[in-house]
Amino acid sequence: MAKQKIVIKVNMASDKCRSKAMALVASTSGVDSVALAGDGKDQVVVVGDGVDSIKLTTALRKKVGHATLMTVGEVKKEEKKPEPAVVEYPWSYHPYTFAPPAQHVVYQYPASSWSIF
Repeated sequence: MAKQKIVIKVNMASDKCRSKAMALVASTSGVDSVALAGDGKDQVVVVGDGVDSIKLTTALRKKVGHATLMTVGEVKKEEKKPEPAVVEYPWSYHPYTFAPPAQHVVYQYPASSWSIF
C-alpha cells in the first residue's frame, strides 16, 4: 500500500481538545505523522500507511467532538531539483602567493671576562 494523506476537520475549541485529538490520532496504528492545519488549527492532517480513515473519524467524534472527513489521497512525493554542477579546478587557491619567510632568532652570548684556556 502507498502512503496516504487524510485530512479531517474537527471542532476543537481549546488547546486541551487539540492535544487530545493529536494523541488519539498518533496512537492509531499505521500513522507516520500528525499535524494541525487550517486557519483555526481545526484540521488534523494524518500521513500513514494502512490507516482506516472512517474508523479514525469515528474515534475523533467519540472522544473530541464533531469531525468531518475532508480528503483522502496519496502522498505526493516531492521532486528533488538537481543541484547545479560544481566545477572543480585542478589547482587550489592560497591567499599567499609565496610562503612567508621563516623567522630566525639569533642570540649572541656576551663576551665574558674569563676563559677556559
